[in-house]
Order: sequence, then structure tokens, then C-alpha cells
Amino acid sequence: MQVQSIDRVEHISAEDFRTQYYEPRKPLIITGLSKNWPAYAKWTWDYFKSIVGDKTVGVYNNQRAGAKTLVNGADDYIRFGEYLDMVQRGPVELRIFLFNIFQHAPQLTDDIAWPDDLAKGFLKKYPMLFVGGAGSVAHMHYDIDLSHIFHTQFIGRKRVLLLENNQADLIYRMPLTVESAASFVNWKEQLDEKNYPALQYARALTTVLEHGETLFMPGGYWHHMEYLDGGFAMSLRALDQTIGGKLNGLYHIAGLRSMNNLMIKVAPEWWYHYKRKVARQRAERAMKRLA
Repeated sequence: MQVQSIDRVEHISAEDFRTQYYEPRKPLIITGLSKNWPAYAKWTWDYFKSIVGDKTVGVYNNQRAGAKTLVNGADDYIRFGEYLDMVQRGPVELRIFLFNIFQHAPQLTDDIAWPDDLAKGFLKKYPMLFVGGAGSVAHMHYDIDLSHIFHTQFIGRKRVLLLENNQADLIYRMPLTVESAASFVNWKEQLDEKNYPALQYARALTTVLEHGETLFMPGGYWHHMEYLDGGFAMSLRALDQTIGGKLNGLYHIAGLRSMNNLMIKVAPEWWYHYKRKVARQRAERAMKRLA
């Protein structure tokens, strides 16, 4: 796999961001975007525990979804405060994603500033919290609603691997999913190109996100994330600026996910293996085109 670093800036003008990153759909790290937010220093494990520690959340382990696992099906449920205690003791390979903490504590919206000068169409009712223990992994996928993401890291470090959506066949995308059949766990030390040979042709971007750094990830980008330390991040989502992008996102949510879940219920074992067979066939054809 050919890997390059993601561009980094401390600050960027709205015009430069629009012409150099937003419209070309190119990822960027903005290191100074959140430095003046109250959240930068205020958001800690103890603070979150004090305001929403009693809420029950779904947690996810590092295992890939089995044949009978529905899309976004949690592996267990636990009180948020208890989970945060586990993460701080660490390491624990459990993570939380798409937790709308603002529903339970709306005062948290006063701690951030929406970057409306950089993008339009923010879903301001749906900022999402992502929490992970050291060693937990978000396996390679792209977000099903195809929104643009401004992902700000708070506490801890996270290694990020990104690929443009047009790399899908080379990374073994499975049909009717937003998931890759290939494994990217510990990709930096040993990527499994033996079992997934098309990976050697893929072009990727990477970085390590640290406290206060914001990743702009355009809609549809594949991403694999590994928590190097226990930590949490917040994603602000903005709808695609084009009508086609919005309709494609709607299709993914209402059509693609529903069909995948239906097949999981009707023929779980057959569908599990069929998706992986099709992914390999598409990867082989992609390699031939590049030969």
C-alpha cells in the first residue's frame, strides 16, 4: 500500500479551505481549530462522568462482525461512567461510537464553536462522541450517510488511515455494505498483502491525531482508526453540498443498510461468505486493470 501523510495546517482561511480541500474533497488536519473552545480544557473523563455517567451505552469490541451481527449491533451495554472507569484503568479493547452525548447534556454545545465559515449544512442536532480504550480499533469502513466530518480529538492519541472512496475495490469492499473484508489491524507494522494482494496497489493517507487536532474527512472516505491511548473525540457532521451526494447518502441509509440487514436475517451464513467472495472477485478485476 502506498501511504502518504495528511496535509497539516494550524489555521486556514475559509477561501483556501474551500478551494484546496472542501471542493476537491481532500483531507486536512487543522491543529488550531479547537484551541479556543472551552471544550479544549474542560472536557475530561471526570467531567463527562459527572454529567452523563448514569446513561447506558452500547460498547463494541475489536472482533469483526459475525454472520448474524446486524449493522451497528453492539456487543454489550454498560453504564457510561463504568465504561470510562475501565478506559482510564486500561488497556481495554472496547469503544463507543455515534454517542449523541448532547441529547443528555445540551449544555455541552456551549463548549464548542461550529466551523460554519468552513462548511455549510452541519447537522447541529447530531454531534457525536467517539470513545475508545487503548488498543481498541474501528475497522476499515466509510460513514454510511456520506457526510463530511470534522473529527476533533480530545485526550489520547489515535492513528488514522484514510483512503478515497474510489479505492473501494482494491481494499475489498463487500457488496451492500460500507465495510472492507480485508484486515487493517496493525497495518503500519504488517499489512496482510499476502491474503489480500490488491492492497499493494491502494493509495492511502495517514496521521496520528493528538489533543485538540481536527481531521477534515470528506464524505465517503474510507477510514480505519486505532486508539494508541484511551481517549475520546467528537465528530461534527455536514451534509454533502451536492444534490447527488445527499441522495446517495439517503440511499445508503434507507436502501443499502436495510438490504444488508435483511440478508443477514434471511441467510446469514451464505450472505457472510458471498460478500467476501464478491469482494475478492472485484479486487482481482481491479488488479488486472492496473496490470
